[in-house]
Amino acid sequence: MKIILNDGTVRECESKAEELHVIRHTAAHIMAQAIRRLFPHAIFAYGPANEKGFYYDVDLGETKLTDADLVNIEKEMKKITKENLPIKPFTLPRDEAIALMESRGEKYKVEHIGDLDDDAVISFYQQGDYIDMCVGPHLCYTKALKAFKILKLSGAYWKNDKNNKMLTRINGVAFANQEELDAHLKILAEAEMRDHNKLGRDLEYFTTVDVIGQGLPVLLPKGSRVIQLLQRWVEDTEQKRGYLLTKTPLMAKRELYKISGHWDHYLDGMFIMGDPNDETKECFALRPMTCPFQYQVFLNKKRSYRDLPMRLGETSTLFRNEDSGEMHGLIRVRQFTISEGHLILRPDQLAEEFKGCLELAKYCLETVGLWEDCTFRFSQWDPNRTDKYEGTPEQWNEAQEIMGKLLDDIGLDYEIGIDEAAFYGPKLDIQCKNVFGKEDTIVTIQIDMLLAKKFGMEYVDSNNQMVTPYIIHRTSLGCYERTLALILEKYAGALPLWLSPTQAVIIPINSDCEEYCNGVMEKMDALGMRVEVDTRNETMGKKIREAQLQKIPYVIVVGNNEIESGTVSLRARGGVDCGSMTVEEMTNKLLLEIATKKR
Repeated sequence: MKIILNDGTVRECESKAEELHVIRHTAAHIMAQAIRRLFPHAIFAYGPANEKGFYYDVDLGETKLTDADLVNIEKEMKKITKENLPIKPFTLPRDEAIALMESRGEKYKVEHIGDLDDDAVISFYQQGDYIDMCVGPHLCYTKALKAFKILKLSGAYWKNDKNNKMLTRINGVAFANQEELDAHLKILAEAEMRDHNKLGRDLEYFTTVDVIGQGLPVLLPKGSRVIQLLQRWVEDTEQKRGYLLTKTPLMAKRELYKISGHWDHYLDGMFIMGDPNDETKECFALRPMTCPFQYQVFLNKKRSYRDLPMRLGETSTLFRNEDSGEMHGLIRVRQFTISEGHLILRPDQLAEEFKGCLELAKYCLETVGLWEDCTFRFSQWDPNRTDKYEGTPEQWNEAQEIMGKLLDDIGLDYEIGIDEAAFYGPKLDIQCKNVFGKEDTIVTIQIDMLLAKKFGMEYVDSNNQMVTPYIIHRTSLGCYERTLALILEKYAGALPLWLSPTQAVIIPINSDCEEYCNGVMEKMDALGMRVEVDTRNETMGKKIREAQLQKIPYVIVVGNNEIESGTVSLRARGGVDCGSMTVEEMTNKLLLEIATKKR
């Protein structure tokens, strides 16, 4: 495929990746031209290609686009490709470039030119009457764009700054041919079916309410049950590994956060009660993390080296003032619950305890089925942004060197993320993608050599000297709401038996069988299983279909024959007939599956 560079040179694409990028980059320009034809008042900001496709951020004034508008934009794009317009590059000096963009009303482009280096080459690409500032390269003619699809609308702040105007983001995707596009759209359709934001609402795991607020989901009984199951299991697991359970306040005075550094480094992300600038009155903040609270457990009395490691764990409700544009279902919210813990330890215990934290995270994530989908990031500080981080370069180098050696000794395959560290130390971020490919952190393990000293935390060592401990901040399963979202997507709503809100539904063939069914339910309930009897005046076929739609793992059918033989007929999710068996055989089968947490 031939492409044209900003100096007018034409050459063949050097790789499939470059070809895909050029196709999508060109598609963004053709989409912009279509938008300009349909909405002449449109002002364009950024329109890049990316690994998911392409988009353009557009200022449409008071105009609100609809799905019908997207269809029309796509139709106009097809007209432009049929016109087979040549795509021509040219460059201009800075003054002329600004004048050109000003003459076309492109105020965002003018501002962008102002952000460029003085010696930057300012290049443009033109197709028909549409001109866009761009570094290229592009396809040589609009007809070379063969397969594309406009997907959705979203919002984005200019320059990703919430203080700037919210623009309309129009998202699309493009490929070299229709076959590749169709295959991709099929994958997207599967992702839509697995999207927890739809699936979780359809299956009644959670809902959102405008008058409660964005990023504040209401967990319905099903979602609440799953999170309760996860919390109890994690707390029991941590207890077996020597963790001490704590329960600390949801808020504190600003003075606590000033000691920890959150007031200086995290204030914008906190919910404040009171005037943060009025030192004459008390000011409180909801906690964005638990560490400064849990440190008070250690500080409650004098500690010896024999008390260490002290492993503190808590099911913590946290509050973070996320940007409205970042909210997404249960994955990114403003109030969430997390399996948070802090290990206070001697330097000689650091390696073993760090490995223990990673082993615990692996066990938890493997059990729920997410470990195989995880990647790892060694998040480090940016030495050029000293205002963002506590500590000295020497302290950071020491902490990062220790963590790097630990990760290498473990043999973990990780990427390095510069400027991704916590303000007090480096961390291992365990990352997981949702069905649309958006990556979020699900578990973190952090090494902290700074905060203990800020809080005056010390212990008496074997030489009777006062020593400052090291601290590991960690989660074992991470945010429960995010975990619920990811496992709903992982299993397309068909959760493993041990996590299913309703594990089985018992269906009597007729009303004469109801008493027997209730007896079976009582036996199963006594064994700790979550079972319902469906006595509605509906056909058995409809009851079975609805149980399948609700993703209930097992259907137990009881008729006269089962009553006479003291058995039940068991059907697994997906219509698998497990056959007839005694109630004891059936309960033993299900209890074994629950106990082993089979996936």
